[in-house]
Amino acid sequence: MIAYSTCFPSQYSHIATMTISSIWVLTFFSLFYGNGVLPIEATHHVYRKLQNLSSDSYKQPYRTAYHFQPPKNWINDPNGPLRYKGFYHLFYQYNPKGVVWGNIVWAHSVSKDLVNWASLDPAIFPSQPSDINGCWSGSATLLHGGKPVILYTGINPLNQQVQNLAYPKNLSDPLLREWVKSPKNPLMAPTSANKINASSFRDPTTSWLGKDGYWRVLIGSKRNTIGLAILYKSKDFVNWAKAKYPLYSGQGTGMWECPDFFPILNDSSIGVDTSFNSDNVRHVLKVSLDDKKHDYYMIGSYDIVKDKFIPDKAFKDSKSFLRYDYGKYYASKTFFDDGKNRRVLLGWVNESSIVAHDIKKGWSGIHAIPRAIWLHKSGKQLVQWPVVEIEKLRANPVNWPTKLLKGGDLLQINGVTPAQADIEISFEVNKLGEAEVLEYWRDPQSLCSQKGSTYKSGLGPFGLLVFASKGLQEYTSVYFKIFRYQHKNLVLLCSDQSRSSLDKNNDKTNYGIFVDVDPLHEKLSLRSLIDHSVVESFGGEGRACITARVYPTLAINDEAQLYAFNNGSEDVKITRLSAWSMKKAQINGN
Repeated sequence: MIAYSTCFPSQYSHIATMTISSIWVLTFFSLFYGNGVLPIEATHHVYRKLQNLSSDSYKQPYRTAYHFQPPKNWINDPNGPLRYKGFYHLFYQYNPKGVVWGNIVWAHSVSKDLVNWASLDPAIFPSQPSDINGCWSGSATLLHGGKPVILYTGINPLNQQVQNLAYPKNLSDPLLREWVKSPKNPLMAPTSANKINASSFRDPTTSWLGKDGYWRVLIGSKRNTIGLAILYKSKDFVNWAKAKYPLYSGQGTGMWECPDFFPILNDSSIGVDTSFNSDNVRHVLKVSLDDKKHDYYMIGSYDIVKDKFIPDKAFKDSKSFLRYDYGKYYASKTFFDDGKNRRVLLGWVNESSIVAHDIKKGWSGIHAIPRAIWLHKSGKQLVQWPVVEIEKLRANPVNWPTKLLKGGDLLQINGVTPAQADIEISFEVNKLGEAEVLEYWRDPQSLCSQKGSTYKSGLGPFGLLVFASKGLQEYTSVYFKIFRYQHKNLVLLCSDQSRSSLDKNNDKTNYGIFVDVDPLHEKLSLRSLIDHSVVESFGGEGRACITARVYPTLAINDEAQLYAFNNGSEDVKITRLSAWSMKKAQINGN
């Protein structure tokens, strides 16, 4: 059978500046994981090369130290991903020619721990008519016997969006360095008969295998303003037939990008394979809404007979959809990690700076720290938490005893590197009767914008000031505030970027969400991962997540400071504070 080889073509040879040789990849893992892939003598030069990059944060104060990003240029959606022969494989949308979107290929990096990554040559790039104008997002699936394949969206000469298949050239290669494309591409395409919108037909999901022996996959689409998760079925993964009805659709939601559909257990944080189904399983349908640029999800059940997703009653319309993250977070993708029996979530975090600044930096976009994801015991929402491997980067721990944080207090947290840190803090609140009363329901983000961290009330705001300059001309505040609404206590989590930078060109939108915690019986916990230009915050033990991008002009590197604060009139108690400096991860040869 003739197949289109994906040998690296000469027109993409300049990408070699961001890739590393197979020898470097193997040396990388020999050095950091002790696999003994190459003789130890080969590691000395690589080690010195890595150490020579220790001053990068001073030349590039906004470049992250432990978040995934390529050495330069544009990055967006995580693609794939998968675990194969002990390696995690991350594919991602990448522009090898610049810092703005365009010229998209599937860049490829591998890891043993989801923290340290080594880059390979791009796995997929334009090379046949069905993808000659671009290789857009898609997903990997493990077929029978653990054989990986990729379905992805290609842009054909008519600029139509079509779905293509690629598979590894050598299954014995754990790094999956070469991929070939099916000569039958495209496998799914818009036609006059199927009435598919040719400009809104993209981003195939990981496929799942039904009990009837048919593989199923979803493609994101829309019809007018109706968002669609179009369903296709196949016996052999090559010949696909469109189902009569979509798996699910949403009125007034617009284009559904990057759909994701996966099972979760009712009573456990353990993850399961995408094809798994039982009486103890719920299903999650997530979509990236192109009109809003946010990721939304629903929890429900999957009718395997009718091939229908039935959301729980709480998700009666798009206004009731939940979000993975209430800050900057988009085009996310989960995969089942069979090595640790967990489901892992990856997402793209774009910049909040203007394009001119991105060009000056030479790069744009990062990925969030991978998150384990599972169903909360209430059954009403998902829980997300940074993968445990990131804790290997922790150093120089700082722990506080129980402390009273009085109204108006500002306590500096010393002993860690404030621009590159991981901090966990918990608060205990009394005198709930002093909470500010909400006379009518308010959108949480508008509350965070109108009543920011300097607005004083009874219980809050209290939390963390990160990326704070010495005179507090700049700071980003992540905080709680408690309201009383219709005899209930509402806990608001905010990330306030309004004073994050003296540079007025940046997007400083404030973010907020109500956290489903009861302050009468629960402590209010907050964890923030701080990394030069990004703050990922997890409230209520992962029940609420907010990711923010900030670009201080004063509070950079060693000039940044970190504080716990309370701007409310009532005292709160810090029951726990643990903070760590974070070591630099080894990413893409940096």
